[in-house]
Amino acid sequence: MSYVLGIDLGTSSLKGLLVNKKGEVVATASSDYPLIHEKPGYSEQQPQDWMTACEQVLGQLKEEVADFTQELEGISFSGQMHSLVVLNDTHEVLRPAILWNDVRTTKQCERIMSEFGEEVLAITKNIALEGFTLPKVLWIQEEEPGIWAKVRHMMLPKDYLGYCLTGNIHMDYSDAAGTLMLDIEAQKWSTSILSKFNIPTDYLPQLIDAAGQIGTLLPTIQEKFGFEKEVKVFAGGADNACAALGAGILDQETGMASIGTSGVFLSYEGPNNKGYQGKLHLFNHVIPNAHYSMGVTLAAGHSLNWFKDTFASNESFESLLSDIDKIAPGSDGLLFTPYIVGERTPHADSQIRGSFIGLDTTHSLKHLAKAILEGITFSLKDSQQLMEVESNRKFERIVSVGGGAKNKDWLQMQADIFNAEIIGLETEQGPGMGAAMLAAIGLGWFDDALACAEQFVKYKGSTKPIVENVEKYQQYYELYQQVYPATKTLSHALQALK
Repeated sequence: MSYVLGIDLGTSSLKGLLVNKKGEVVATASSDYPLIHEKPGYSEQQPQDWMTACEQVLGQLKEEVADFTQELEGISFSGQMHSLVVLNDTHEVLRPAILWNDVRTTKQCERIMSEFGEEVLAITKNIALEGFTLPKVLWIQEEEPGIWAKVRHMMLPKDYLGYCLTGNIHMDYSDAAGTLMLDIEAQKWSTSILSKFNIPTDYLPQLIDAAGQIGTLLPTIQEKFGFEKEVKVFAGGADNACAALGAGILDQETGMASIGTSGVFLSYEGPNNKGYQGKLHLFNHVIPNAHYSMGVTLAAGHSLNWFKDTFASNESFESLLSDIDKIAPGSDGLLFTPYIVGERTPHADSQIRGSFIGLDTTHSLKHLAKAILEGITFSLKDSQQLMEVESNRKFERIVSVGGGAKNKDWLQMQADIFNAEIIGLETEQGPGMGAAMLAAIGLGWFDDALACAEQFVKYKGSTKPIVENVEKYQQYYELYQQVYPATKTLSHALQALK
């Protein structure tokens, strides 16, 4: 049976997902690589490590799947967004990649917004934040002029891996949208932004649809692994866009709540969305002529992990969260704001910090644990509410993925707080499944994303909101929304004293 391989190039590891024409996952493999933290706030990686990991994954799949080398037809990617890779004129890597979670570029973000902020927002539909690629380019210009003088090619991680596999450099629109250099409506590099910040247009890759073919495997790689068919390689997309495709988020009434270390609330947007004035991210989708919006909670699962490690290190998560359904919605008058590392949506405030509000002697460890789950979900509801109000719609269904989908009480909490039906995925494979789907579409196995999703995406379970809980949580949510403005000045002052 024919296979496609979805490669998810993440922050800590590269994962390969081998899928057949029925959408069945035949095998998975992964390989880790290190992060480089040279200074506080710095986060870098050696691009060569990604190719090494890719070859290790190909080797693992060759060993595990008897007909892997005979039946592999296509490869595509999902990749960590925003991270900057720079090459010289002979395609050599000039420095470690500056990653999406690197926060050294505050000064460059301030410069972008002060000198060209209105134009950047109008063109890209986003404001400059430390994670985006453009501030990283300006940092190299300002802090490493010797490196900048040698730069001739700039790309994102998956595009570098695509170059290593095919010898060709391309970037899809979903990843390009996260650079802060793309005119997302015209779907071309913004000459005004590039000119303003002295970036030659020819340093940037040729743009292509996510399911567009960028080449075939280089003969050296084809021979090294013994692939018998010509293996076609497709551009792939940004990890969040691929995760949305892999979860079947293909209409405007279905949202996605993804709770990992960080949290994301994501929605499909049609081609005519004019943006959210920087309140939410708006990016080109991996689906042609479509966009997606997303809000981010910086410390979603991270808040729960911190709490457990600090106050209940000897308990399992199952034990810590057992019986929380016996505690009333609102944790008997206790609110938690998950701002323990700052916040992204809707506040974009690196200095805000978390808080428990309403704590008294009647509250137990279980109350605090439930309040944390509620606070994480309230934070994601901030993004849901922005989308519903700004685009005049109502989410009927929300696909829950990640840690929030693994606990039945948390699923009910999401249904009650979001006031929507919550469904899960039979096989949750994250962005790698979206990458595999792009390869399947690129090969012509399916006419479009909808047809592919019908075969590849299967749902399970349904959690409906409980009316009385919805009403109670709405009261608590209105109080939750007051915590940020009430604690902002205090949080900033505390940070200044450190």
